[in-house]
Order: sequence, then structure tokens, then C-alpha cells
Amino acid sequence: MEPPERKRTSRTVREPFSIRLPGFILEEEIGLGDVVKRVTDAIGISPCSNCHRRGNTLNRWVVFNRGSR
Repeated sequence: MEPPERKRTSRTVREPFSIRLPGFILEEEIGLGDVVKRVTDAIGISPCSNCHRRGNTLNRWVVFNRGSR
């Protein structure tokens, strides 16, 4: 018995998941990858060769913002 054919779907670009953190975020928006980069820089961890790519991916997934006042 042959497996059913799979339909190929095109990848769509979605908006990042936005998390509202009033009082904690000073900028308008900051991505999760930027947060991880700042924390690792602050504690002295040097970036690896894939950190830039990984940070960009995290920024596309999750964004923190101040929210409306």
C-alpha cells in the first residue's frame, strides 16, 4: 500500500507573536533574539558562528513591546 500524496504548501511569512510588557521595555519593540544577545553579552558569553542566524530567527518568532499607554 502506497502512502497518500502530500500536498506541498508554500511557506507564508507571518507576523511575530507580540508580547506586551509595559514598564519593562524601554524601546518601542525588541525581538527575543535581541534580548538573548544582550543578556549573553552582559554575562560575558561570546557569540558562536550561528548566533546571528539564530537571533534573527527568534526575532521573527517573538517580539516584546511596551503596549499602549
